[in-house]
Amino acid sequence: MNFRKKSVKPDKKIIDEIKPVKNKFIFILVTGLSASAFTLLSAFILSRVINNVFLNNAGLSDVFSLLIIFLIFTAAKSLLVWLQNYFAVELTASIKVQLRNKILLKLEESGPENINSERTGEITNTLLKGVDKLDDYLGKFLPQLFLSALIPILILIFVFPIDLLTGIVFIVTAPIIPLFMFLIGSAAEKKNKKQWHTLSRMNAYFFDVLQGIVTLKLFNRTKDVLIKIEKISDVFRIKTLAVLKIAFISSLVLEVASTLSVAVIAVEIGLRLLYSDFPFVNALFILIIAPEFYLPMRMLGASYHAGMEGVAAFERVADLISDKTKSEITNSNLSYDYNSAANKSIEFRNIYYSYPGSEKEVLKDISFKAEQNTITAFVGESGAGKSTVMKLLLRFIEPKKGKILIGDYDLTSIDAKSWRNNISWLPQNPHLFSGTILDNIKIADSNADFDSVIEAAKNAQIHNFIMSLPKGYNTEIGENGAKLSGGERQRVALARAYLRNSPIIIADEPTSNLDLFVEHEIMNDMYKLFADKTVILIAHRLHTIEKADSIIVMRNGEIIDTGSHSELLKRKGYYKELIEAGNA
Repeated sequence: MNFRKKSVKPDKKIIDEIKPVKNKFIFILVTGLSASAFTLLSAFILSRVINNVFLNNAGLSDVFSLLIIFLIFTAAKSLLVWLQNYFAVELTASIKVQLRNKILLKLEESGPENINSERTGEITNTLLKGVDKLDDYLGKFLPQLFLSALIPILILIFVFPIDLLTGIVFIVTAPIIPLFMFLIGSAAEKKNKKQWHTLSRMNAYFFDVLQGIVTLKLFNRTKDVLIKIEKISDVFRIKTLAVLKIAFISSLVLEVASTLSVAVIAVEIGLRLLYSDFPFVNALFILIIAPEFYLPMRMLGASYHAGMEGVAAFERVADLISDKTKSEITNSNLSYDYNSAANKSIEFRNIYYSYPGSEKEVLKDISFKAEQNTITAFVGESGAGKSTVMKLLLRFIEPKKGKILIGDYDLTSIDAKSWRNNISWLPQNPHLFSGTILDNIKIADSNADFDSVIEAAKNAQIHNFIMSLPKGYNTEIGENGAKLSGGERQRVALARAYLRNSPIIIADEPTSNLDLFVEHEIMNDMYKLFADKTVILIAHRLHTIEKADSIIVMRNGEIIDTGSHSELLKRKGYYKELIEAGNA
């Protein structure tokens, strides 16, 4: 019969995660093994006490010293068990923190493009529940896997000098429990994986529904969604019950196998007491420790199913921290400070780009140069490639062909984090975190003092509004600034840019979702920010681009015209068509 060995073999990737905290894992094994040793010593003492009292008519004074030793051994065992459990909790906590940090660092390294290809709900489920599922595997199953081999060997070392026959019976009956566990467990592993994948998809769908609840209500689709949620939940219920069914059957089989094995030992000992001169004290000692011989394997079986849930969850964790989510960004160590550089121009030289998995070139032979302290605006219809240019500048992606030069340096040779320290980004939809207004502004500079934050807010024309709130800068704004209007959210983003005070500003249609009046006000404030800075601006309305020093007109991933606002209008080309259509 072929059952899957990998079901119980420790996952190499999980073992790799244990290596940084291997001392704790070793201590768990040592305390577990030592606790078992004290159990054996306690049983040895107890069998002598009972033998002396009941067969040799010894009094309390005769066995008092043995009872004291028994109590000391029992207390030592209890302390060791407590230490084992304590360090198991410490081990799992350390590894979970370690894994979550790795996932977050990998997501940061892989960039927005890779993250956007994943379902947010699945990532969240993996980061929280997925990592938590490793508790039982790391804290119980994995140590027990080692102890279930070590403790029976320790018991055999005690038993063989006392009674060779019982030792042989132990060896013969020992494989019964692992055999049943593996046979049942191989089926459970598949069902655990299916259950985990269903849970991940269900969480991802719930997350999508919560994000789109307004749209669903507007289109009166909530009833359809509820029906789908009911179906998904029912599938998860069925798969969970299938796992539990195997777990209950497994527990029953393991208990029966353990009980029968102990019964065999008891019958063998009883018969020898009746028909031979086998010493009662040795027989009693063996009967006391017989359940302890099978206990580690029973505990391994009890933690097996929970451990396999952890393995199923870890597969997704391993995917997130593996090279499958590797960023296309080249690692580089060159630190860069734009302010201290002699040549501060930004130049695209014959840039081509196509997104992963697609052969379509979204940028074709793009070449332009943005000089220091100038405003370079990009215009064009949706899909022209403007946002791709921004992503290249932010080093979220890298060109397939061509070079991006920052002064005398190739952008790919500059450390991505170091490069971004020179940039303030004003996106179309700035993300505000659940927390206070103060926290959200200070994301731009966590070390900024309160006076600097106030100055930035005043420059962004939002200070008076903030002070009108009951808690001022300590006002909670909800998830993604839910308690603020679109204009107020954009002004918080503008305050971030003022606080960061970077020499380069990249603005990707920062006012496209605002009404004309609010947009006009915010753009005036933005142009104050743009003073003495190198600005790359994507725009779609006339008054946001007419002040630009250079306007680059894009169409179908290509640059088709370049010039100032007045120069482009005189040419009566595609730019003029966009302006007249109000779709620049």
